[in-house]
Amino acid sequence: MTDISRSNISSGASPLFLREDEIRRGVELLYFGYTRLTNAIDQELAKQGLGRAHHRALYFIARQPDLTVGELLQLLAITKQSLGRVLKELHERGLVLTKAGQVDRRQKLLRLTDDGATLEAELFRQLREKLSSAYVAAGQESVTGFWHVLEGLIPELDQKMVFDLRKK
Repeated sequence: MTDISRSNISSGASPLFLREDEIRRGVELLYFGYTRLTNAIDQELAKQGLGRAHHRALYFIARQPDLTVGELLQLLAITKQSLGRVLKELHERGLVLTKAGQVDRRQKLLRLTDDGATLEAELFRQLREKLSSAYVAAGQESVTGFWHVLEGLIPELDQKMVFDLRKK
């Protein structure tokens, strides 16, 4: 097995960063980085009989208590049927509460239960540890650059919705 030093992994982008090889490297790093980032929480979710869709729902409900089902549907960009299955499971497991909206009683407002908040906090703790470690190794300037690249992947129509999460 070869010993790959950190400097080989994090060498700077080529001046020809738009060539296919460089783009493929970025795609591969996104795939592998995301897989490794979520690996630990996948194991925790599996113990509970849950998956990544459940985690994403828990995450956004934690970020925005009283989020409507419609808003969550937009954030997750999944079908109503898929979201319905996810929310049904989370509700049955006592992780999410649904209540009617005050202005529009047909609206369903979502909130985590104490158990749901505890699970989401533990999952986030694991993500925070891994991401914080990578951020420290990369440095502030690299983190900012990484955020700019990820922001550039968000379609213009979705940018306001995503950037509004920062205000929470």
